[in-house]
Amino acid sequence: MRPLLLLTLASCVSAQKIYQGFNTGAFFTSSKPKAQSDFEAEFNTAQSLHYSPGVFSSARLYTCIQAGTTNTPIEAFQAAINTNTTLLLGIWCSGTKSIDNEITALKSAIDKFGTKLKDLVVGLSVGSEDLYRLSKSGIENKAGVGAGPSTIIPFIQSARSALAGTILSSIPIGHVDSWSAWSNTSNSAVINEVDFLGMDVYPYYEKDIDNRIENAEQIFEKLHNKTTAVAGGKPVWITETGWPVSGPVSGNATASVDNARTFWDIIACKYLGRNNVWWYTLSDADPNISEKFAISKDLSADTTFNLTCPAASGAPASVNTDLSKGVQTTKKNAAVRSVEEMGYTAFFVLCGIMGFLL
Repeated sequence: MRPLLLLTLASCVSAQKIYQGFNTGAFFTSSKPKAQSDFEAEFNTAQSLHYSPGVFSSARLYTCIQAGTTNTPIEAFQAAINTNTTLLLGIWCSGTKSIDNEITALKSAIDKFGTKLKDLVVGLSVGSEDLYRLSKSGIENKAGVGAGPSTIIPFIQSARSALAGTILSSIPIGHVDSWSAWSNTSNSAVINEVDFLGMDVYPYYEKDIDNRIENAEQIFEKLHNKTTAVAGGKPVWITETGWPVSGPVSGNATASVDNARTFWDIIACKYLGRNNVWWYTLSDADPNISEKFAISKDLSADTTFNLTCPAASGAPASVNTDLSKGVQTTKKNAAVRSVEEMGYTAFFVLCGIMGFLL
């Protein structure tokens, strides 16, 4: 084979690298900010999950700012470098008139970490479900403060301008939103501005149709197709999807471990290794929802359900099959983590109350 052809094939393989990982929030469900050690624990666990179809070595962030600070880089950056975890970076856009603090945090991280960070960056999402939250359905579902194209487009342009001339100047810049936001023609100008579309799809929440788990695959495919149809040939990455292991009934959908496993089999096993996927989620972090999606409750390599994909699914082969290896959460470690999540002050107050009662 000619050297030029070999080089071309190698370039194609490199360009087609596929990523799989989980969404990673900046807080615990108690609203306590995560520190570097917390992010490292998540990233190590993700890579060690028993019977994982391929290695989950990527993480999607919602912000570049460390929680509790104005513009300090999020400690997930150092954690990613320490664990060799790739990152889909995020900039939070709702409820603000400027992303200057986000840009300051990111550029500070570039200056501090250099190529160690650059080599791990998959892309940058400017915003997350901002268009959906501003839509009629978002408002009806009390999804929170959103932002429209007139806000998101300038933010995307600002991010491009800020990264020009830096080592991240060539990364793809996109936006993450619901399938319904992408298929709404009023948002088409955002599509024109991005390099990729991040698509969030949850058949569980499609309560206006018959969204039983038996129909979940058909619903997912229909909504995925609607998104790709308006993408104009641009990549559509699956940035959020999953099925809750517990929570209230949503339309005809029931949250359960069995249904979460079924959804994994029909969706995760179909797309892992073939599309960029950031699953929701490894460990629950959103205090504003009652549904629980965690694949691993206590950051153990042992999972809520078996992640092995059906033999005919075409998914990556299972790894971490030696159950004696991987992250093992002992009762002591789980207790320490519980204390960290509630906060030490609250813990000692609780201990004092218990001591008084005893």
